[in-house]
Amino acid sequence: MLLLASYFFYGYADIKMLPILIVATLVFYYLGIAINKTTSEKKSSVLTSIGVLLGIGTLLYFKYLNFFITSFADLFESLGLHANIHTFSIIMPIGISFFTFRLISYVVEIQRRKIEPTKDLISFGTYIAFFPCLLSGPIDRPNTFIPQLEKKRPFNYDMAVEGMRQILWGMFKKIVVADNISAFTDSIWTGYTDMNGSVLLIGAALYSIQLYADFSGYSDMAIGVSKILGFKVAINFKYPFFTRNIADFWRNWHMSLTTWLTDYIFMPLNLTFRDYGNLGIIMAILINFFAIGMWHGANYTFVLFGIYHGLLYIPLILSGSFASKSKMKLGEHGIPRFKDFLKIIGTFLLVTLGFILFRSDSIQQAADFVTRIILDPSLDFHFFFKTREQALAFVISLFSIFLLISCEWSAFKKKNEFYIIRNWRIYLFVLIILLLGAYKNQLSFIYFNF
Repeated sequence: MLLLASYFFYGYADIKMLPILIVATLVFYYLGIAINKTTSEKKSSVLTSIGVLLGIGTLLYFKYLNFFITSFADLFESLGLHANIHTFSIIMPIGISFFTFRLISYVVEIQRRKIEPTKDLISFGTYIAFFPCLLSGPIDRPNTFIPQLEKKRPFNYDMAVEGMRQILWGMFKKIVVADNISAFTDSIWTGYTDMNGSVLLIGAALYSIQLYADFSGYSDMAIGVSKILGFKVAINFKYPFFTRNIADFWRNWHMSLTTWLTDYIFMPLNLTFRDYGNLGIIMAILINFFAIGMWHGANYTFVLFGIYHGLLYIPLILSGSFASKSKMKLGEHGIPRFKDFLKIIGTFLLVTLGFILFRSDSIQQAADFVTRIILDPSLDFHFFFKTREQALAFVISLFSIFLLISCEWSAFKKKNEFYIIRNWRIYLFVLIILLLGAYKNQLSFIYFNF
């Protein structure tokens, strides 16, 4: 039933690409069995390499082929050579970055002898296509998810209640916070050439919050639906804007992706480069973040976004604080000490600068955006109050951001993400969603694009 539901929802979103998902599932199912059966380590490695190449090849074809063709055409043109190259219009399957990573981790974990391949094709197909997490994650590992499919799951009332609370919190993030902010960020990026630096800086900060609320809101809803169905799936966010350096930020942002890349790219590279000391760690980090940038899409802005974050690690590596995970000590009244507060703000500003690249259509647009922030620091916020409706929308956005930050800070201190969403507050949040939600545009999520 879950498998059929997953295929139905995926087909509803993109029926033409459903056969690709089914064929990929069948290929990797039998490939996993073949890897496990072979007694030859060499043959096992070859079969695993085939699986990895198939997964990466699928990503390269659907996500990056047009990018490579146009890049080579631009290169030839810059050398004075006319490139008569036809660029294919290839439709990218929704969720391909997420389900290909599940496929790859499955064969790699079998080859490492950490899991046995499942003989149940239905369970394996459900793991790959599980509908709450198929389109935008989280990216679950086979060793934690498949065993849940292979055992009976009696209805757990407490788990279902927790799931409903998480869905409610995700809806608040998405519909109230992210979607109210999006009207401003879209306008700012569209007409940034006519705006002063103060508006652009606020717009960049708003986009950081919008992206977090949009993506973590989806993750919360996906995790909540999974809990109602009796599944525990990977956590994707853990208060990333309360972190004090870039390494801590990435340990708490899109966690299922960063842990995946850490296990399958950074750690092997770190072992390979271990004789080079700090230089080896820097090389491994830069390659890892180049992969993070490329994972997001075929655009130089994403490549530079990844490299930018990799470069931010260098001071931490050279100072020896790269792997430190010290806990924040709170001062009086449960607020961070001034030193920690400055680190939180500094990290947020660095992340926001990176998200300007992430949001921009080109490196030139991102550079112009940042240049205007620096060269035109005049304070003029008329843009946010052009009309009564726009002023009201801005006030609602600020109120929703305040509510988000205060609720998450309370949950952060209590180490309980549902500390706020309980008892009578549940009805309050339902009312807030109904009254303050932005319902004008069709519901869509930013990470559906990846």
